[in-house]
Amino acid sequence: MAHLTRAEVLQSGEVSVEYRKAFEDRPMNIVGNDFFEHRANRGAHLEKLRHLYPIPGPIPNEVTESMHDVPTRDGASIRVQVYQPVKGVPEGGSPLVLMYHEGGWSMGDLTDEDLNCRMFARDLGCVCVNVEYRLAPEHPFPTGVNDCWDALKWALANSEKLKATPTQGLIVGGASAGGNIAAVMALLSRDENLQPPITGQYLCVPALLPDDKVPERLTHLYRSREDSISDPVLGKLSSAGIIEIYRPDPESALWDPFNHKDGHKGAAKAFFQVGGLDPLRDEAVLYDRILREAGVLTRFELYAGFGHMFWTNYPEMGRSAEFVRDTLEGVRWLLEG
Repeated sequence: MAHLTRAEVLQSGEVSVEYRKAFEDRPMNIVGNDFFEHRANRGAHLEKLRHLYPIPGPIPNEVTESMHDVPTRDGASIRVQVYQPVKGVPEGGSPLVLMYHEGGWSMGDLTDEDLNCRMFARDLGCVCVNVEYRLAPEHPFPTGVNDCWDALKWALANSEKLKATPTQGLIVGGASAGGNIAAVMALLSRDENLQPPITGQYLCVPALLPDDKVPERLTHLYRSREDSISDPVLGKLSSAGIIEIYRPDPESALWDPFNHKDGHKGAAKAFFQVGGLDPLRDEAVLYDRILREAGVLTRFELYAGFGHMFWTNYPEMGRSAEFVRDTLEGVRWLLEG
C-alpha cells in the first residue's frame, strides 16, 4: 500500500460495516475476578476460535514442530517451539524467523503465533522459532524482553541443528506487545552488531510509542489512543494498567523504541499491519514515518474500519482471511533481497 495522507489515516478510524456486525453479533466478554483469571479467560476465548483459523492446528505432513528449552541469562529457562518445513526449502537454505506473541507483556503463550509460524514454514520454507518469554507481573520488565534476545542468540547459535540458514534472512516479528519486542530486537541487532544481522521486522498492530513520551512536535498526530474508543478489543486504552503490571523503565529503549537515543538509521526493513480503529494506530504510523526518514525501507498496510487483533478475535470475517494472506505476502517481501 502506498503511504497514506493524514486525512486517509483519520478516515480509517470509522468502524466498517462488516466489523460492526461481527462484534455486535458476538461481543467481547472476557472478564475475571482478578488479573490471573482474566488471563486464563482470554486464553480460553481464543482457543475456542482457532478452529476457524486458516491453519487451525498442526500440519505434520508439511511442517515439523518440536519443543526446546532455552537457557536465559539469569539461570532460568524458557520454552520455544520450532517449526521446520517438510518440503519446499528455498535454494540456499531456510531463512530464520523469530516470533514474539501478543498479550500486553503479561498474557499470551505459544499458541498465539502458531498460525503464522506454520504458514511461514509451509509457504515460505522458513524455520520459525516461537518464543514463550516470561510474563509480568510475575516477571516484570526487562525479563521478558531479555528472554526474547536470549532466544534469538540461542537460535543463531543452534541454527545448523535447527536446519536454518540465517544468512538467507533473519526476521523478527510479533503483534501488539510482540510487535514492540520485534522493534526492540531490530534496534538491538544494530546496536550490538549482531551477526548475521536482523534483515526484517514484522510489526503487527505494534505498541511503539508510550503516551507519556510523545515528542511535542508530534502530539497533534498522536490521536488514536484518545479518539479510538470504539475498538471492541482494547476499548479506550489506558497505559496505566500495563505500566503497573509490567513496570518498565520509562527511559529504556527496551520499552520505548521510538525515542531511541541513537535514532533508527541502519535498522532492518519493516512491514506493518495496522488497524484503522486501533488505539495503537497513530504510533505505528509515526514509527513508519521515523523509519523512512532514517532511510529504512518500509511497507505499510492499513485496515480501514478494523481494530486491534481483529483477525484473531473475529476470524470468520472475510477481511480477517485477507489479513492473513497479506501477512504472508508482507513477510515474503521482507525476505526479498
